[in-house]
Formats: sequence, structure tokens, C-alpha cells
Amino acid sequence: MSKPQPGDLEAGLGAADAAAKAAEKAKALAADGATAPAAPAKKKMVAEEEDPRLRWAFVRKVYCILALQFAATAGIAAAACYVRPVPRFFEHGRPVAVWSVFIAILVAPFLVMIPMLRFRERHPVNLVLLGIFTLCCSLSIAVSASTTVGVAVLQAAILTATAVIGLTLFTFWAIERGYDFDFMFPFLFTSLLTLLVYITIQIFIPLGRVGTTIYGLLATLVFSGYIVFDTHMLLKRHTYNEYIVAAIALYLDVINLFMSQIMLTIQ
Repeated sequence: MSKPQPGDLEAGLGAADAAAKAAEKAKALAADGATAPAAPAKKKMVAEEEDPRLRWAFVRKVYCILALQFAATAGIAAAACYVRPVPRFFEHGRPVAVWSVFIAILVAPFLVMIPMLRFRERHPVNLVLLGIFTLCCSLSIAVSASTTVGVAVLQAAILTATAVIGLTLFTFWAIERGYDFDFMFPFLFTSLLTLLVYITIQIFIPLGRVGTTIYGLLATLVFSGYIVFDTHMLLKRHTYNEYIVAAIALYLDVINLFMSQIMLTIQ
């Protein structure tokens, strides 16, 4: 069995990682019930009548959790990049061993997500499971970052940070002026399912650089929309005990957006 070229392996790992991250997002939405927009009138009334200090305390709590998640992910990814045996293993190791480890890394978040979403409102078990879930997701990000040129990773990180900050500020501004983004959910969820099918085809029937670029562009649009929608959910829809669900949703949005920029940058 001939050893694949590093470029082919990198493309395969990137496509598989992107598929896993998109699938995690779809599963999180399904576990959340995707029912938040189902009764907008009642929940909107609650949001308007509540004490704004309570809502902003909830928002700060979610963003503090997100900050810890992103710090852990960045730290693990940086460590993987500087520990040379890690990228060397994925670039030059035996294909059977490489894919076995990579598949295990991809499957781990799904296994943790099941109990995490089941106990999402049971403190402190939910925080412990969230930490394990973040660690599992960080490992897959670390693999992608360590097998990609450092400049490309830096560029993808800067583009992602710029997009997240801009979209978040826009959503805060729009919510302040009474805009509602519930209408986006059907379009975003359908687009996410389409991306899952597309990237699955890309894994088994590679469409080359053009196919990867198309996926990167579409995924950038879809997950940018999800950042707006989930920020809207954070500000107007989630109840105070749903901080785990809110953090997971935004974390996966940003991670998927970052992976999309990686796929665009390496082309």
C-alpha cells in the first residue's frame, strides 16, 4: 500500500474534520430541540419584561465560558504545533495508524456531547462535561492547525476573529433596535444539512481544490449566519439555565467558521 502524499492527507483530514464539526453543530441543534423559535411571542414577552441586569449577567456568564473554551483550544492547538512529533506523525506516519487516531479524535466529541446535552442544566456536572467536550474539540483543531502552514493558520484566526467581532457587534446593534432573527433558522438548518451532505461526498469522492473552495465559501456564509442567529438567541430567547446550550452553539459556530477559513486559506 503506497503512502499518500502530504497534501492529499491534509485535504482528507481537513474535509473529515469539517464534516465532524458541522455534524456536531447539527446534533447540538437537534438535541436543543430546535424549538426556541417555536413560540416567539411568549418568549419575546418574557425577554421584554425581565430585568435587563439579569439578562446581561447571563450574557457575561456565557461569554466568560466561551473565553475559557477558546483559550483552552488555542493553547492545545499551539502546543500541538510546537511539539514536532505531532505533525510528523500525521504527515509521515502509517496511514492506518493516522486515520485510526484521527477518527477516534473526531468521534470523541460526539460521545461526550450526548451526556453533556442530557445533563446541560445540572450543575456542576454540565461544566465538567463541557470542559471534556472542549478538550475533545480542541484536539481535532490541534491536528488541523499542526498539519497546516503556520501563516495560513494565523490568517484564518485573524479572519475568524474579525468576522466574529463584527457579526456580534452588528447583532447587538440590531437587537437594540428591535430586529428579530428567528426567520433565519429554517434557512440556516437546511443549509447546514446541505453542507453535511456536500462534505461527505467530498470525503469519499474528492472534487479537488474547486470543491474544497466552494465548501469553504458556503460554510463561511452559513456559519456567519449562525453566529448572528445564536447571538440573537443568547440575547432574547435562552433562559438563564441554558448557558451550556448557548455556549456550545456559539463555540461550534466559531470553530466551524475557523475551519472554513482554514480550508479557504490552504487552497
